Amino acid sequence: MHSLRGIAPRLSLTRSSVRLPLPLHRLPQSSIRIHSKHFSQSPSHRLPSMDPNVKQHYLADSPPSVVKLEIKAHWDTLKDESLRRYAHYMSRYVLFTAKATVARTPTLVSSCNTTLTVAGFFLFHRAAFEGTRVTLRQVSPESEPIYDLILSLHRAANGDWAGLAKKASVSEEDLRYFLEYAAQFLGNCGNYKGFGDSKFIPRLPASAFEALSSTTPETKDAFQKASTTGGGIYETAEQSLMHLGYPQSGHMTTYYPDSPSITKDEITAVGDLMEKKGLALENTRLRKTTSGDFELLIASGVSNPPSRDRDLGETDSFELEGSLKGKTLRLVFGDYKEEMAKVAHSIKQAELNAANDNQKRMLEAYARHFGAGSIESFKESQRVWVKDQKPALETNLGFVETYRDPHGVRGEWEGFVALVNLERTRAFGTLVDSAESMIPKLPWGTDFEKDKFLSPDFTSLEVLSFACSGLPAGINLPNYDDIRQNLGFKNVSLGNVLSAKAPNEPIPFIAEQDQEVYRRCRDPAFEVQVGIHELLGHGTGKLLQETAPGEYNFDISNPPISPVDNKPVKTWYKPGQTWSSVFGAIASSYEECRAECVAMALGCDFEILKIFGFGDGTVDMDGEAGDVLFAAYLQMARAGLVAVEFWDPKTQKWGQAHMQARYSILRTFLDAGDDFVKLHYTKDDLSDLEIRLDRSKILSHGRPAVEKYLQKLHVYKSTADVEAGKGMYDDITSVDSWWASQVREVVLKNKVPRKVFVQANTILEGDKVTLKEYEPTLEGIIQSFAERNV
Repeated sequence: MHSLRGIAPRLSLTRSSVRLPLPLHRLPQSSIRIHSKHFSQSPSHRLPSMDPNVKQHYLADSPPSVVKLEIKAHWDTLKDESLRRYAHYMSRYVLFTAKATVARTPTLVSSCNTTLTVAGFFLFHRAAFEGTRVTLRQVSPESEPIYDLILSLHRAANGDWAGLAKKASVSEEDLRYFLEYAAQFLGNCGNYKGFGDSKFIPRLPASAFEALSSTTPETKDAFQKASTTGGGIYETAEQSLMHLGYPQSGHMTTYYPDSPSITKDEITAVGDLMEKKGLALENTRLRKTTSGDFELLIASGVSNPPSRDRDLGETDSFELEGSLKGKTLRLVFGDYKEEMAKVAHSIKQAELNAANDNQKRMLEAYARHFGAGSIESFKESQRVWVKDQKPALETNLGFVETYRDPHGVRGEWEGFVALVNLERTRAFGTLVDSAESMIPKLPWGTDFEKDKFLSPDFTSLEVLSFACSGLPAGINLPNYDDIRQNLGFKNVSLGNVLSAKAPNEPIPFIAEQDQEVYRRCRDPAFEVQVGIHELLGHGTGKLLQETAPGEYNFDISNPPISPVDNKPVKTWYKPGQTWSSVFGAIASSYEECRAECVAMALGCDFEILKIFGFGDGTVDMDGEAGDVLFAAYLQMARAGLVAVEFWDPKTQKWGQAHMQARYSILRTFLDAGDDFVKLHYTKDDLSDLEIRLDRSKILSHGRPAVEKYLQKLHVYKSTADVEAGKGMYDDITSVDSWWASQVREVVLKNKVPRKVFVQANTILEGDKVTLKEYEPTLEGIIQSFAERNV
């Protein structure tokens, strides 16, 4: 749920599927061209024709904003060599040389306030290490071959990119375009934007790319494979394939492989059946066969796990009903088989080195999950993980966030390892301590809130390594409501992601008179926002449920009164239903919107601002705390404006959950009345468009408008009222012709490249672990990936 993705650096407010027994790049060509009629068939010629005005929006950033993920100062404070080895083995980089072992892989086990032996960490690190290629395959069929092409070109260059270009008779400009594309590709772990879900393509001509790749047999073969797999390196004939989404809409996806005719209704029907049977879908993909039957592909290290380790025991097929009557669904184990087997084996070996019973239980659960594909086992690992409070190092791994599955139920692989920032963690600890006094200030009563607030572990972390398609700024896990409501959750703020900036970064759409306070206060404002968003946004709320037939977690004879219409609630979650399964594709964006609104509402509380070191707790819009609050609202308004970049006018589709949410919050600001927020311009082409936000009306107009919207978001979610919730959310996130044409056009003209992070690696020499950092350059990010030997 929750990763914060998107306002600032790479701001992610935030926090998959399975594969065939053979990875896509090893399958016959016919099986990987899921829409082969749309794809280019030649590496360098006869590329599909795309309108140049349209194509320019898909070109890789030039230059991308490459920044270093600063970690050295925090690493240097970690004096304990056993913890350094722990971080090393749990990072995501392995390279064996005569002198040293280099490793770096995000992994999912935390220290439980102790540490595993070095052998245990090494084995656990190996488990997470496999994840990079899993993520690549989840993005698109061609992502892994493109990744291999980039690494093969790095080997061919051997540190001398200019020499390689000269040998291939490629111009300096075209070499730079290749390096820019490669850096953006690695930063997104694939060729579709991790934040936006649209494909990006190289600026250099295909002929120049082919020439650069012609210098060795390895690079030549790699270019051929990357060009002819899936949608290839460049644009596709059908623009819809330049976006991730449903096959039914002509979009790209690998969550529904070899299934161009599969429909949303069919995906929903299979999901509803699995919900009734009690099988969660985070580590699955769904395939429709030529006969019209279906196969649910489950990520597991073996093709036929023992029934005792499966979530549904011996059952492996189901007769479908309704419109699919006469068709069958078969469970197929062994997706990502090779990778999951390695993960499970490493974790089983790590069990032998567990430092305590908690670690052993967690590792046993992980091994069952990755080996047999059991989501119940993964949930058990998360139950143990939640109980691990205040570790010196924090980690997590698995099929976690569901943003990129168009249906919103299948998770993408990710993993991280990070060091605790004790100073900033103290502030978050104070926020946790004050949470119970803050929750009653939210616009709903106790009937719609957890019976007891379970104080979570809330830490400020400095990321050592994070394997994913885009670094978040904050995380709230686990995503399972039954664990969150009964055991609790963990909140994480990622400090070095929050603070990362490119030099001289422009900030369009902020009025000149507001630039100084915005630049000075945007980082602290965002830290406050992340803290509230994760703790009191994702961390609050109760789902009204029929937990078992005839059993409820509320008084069914006297149902709660909805504060929206002052009538008894009429809807709730039925047995087996979850928040995601009921709200479907809008669930992720809707929940991010709810959490963002909580942050905007409680961010107006000057007692909370005092916790973070701003003001003395008294209301003072003209002081330091007022500046931070003003910057927070201005930052949200700007995020809502630039959000239209992520709305595609051709497909009428939002490409990013957080930005859809922020657009709706800007719309709420604009509708607050009395010119609280307005978009000011004097030119017909909107070239001087800027946001005017009256800071004197934040408390009188802004907060009440947000709270009214938040109340509806929350109550509809709590009561499973998907009809009212979806209707409201679809309406407020609709994009009319003015926004779609004029506003979006000026936003695209002023687009600021998103950041790609250069992450450090660690090197083990004997018993000592040292940190290796890389320059924040195009060459530096490629080198950092190449030396991970993934």
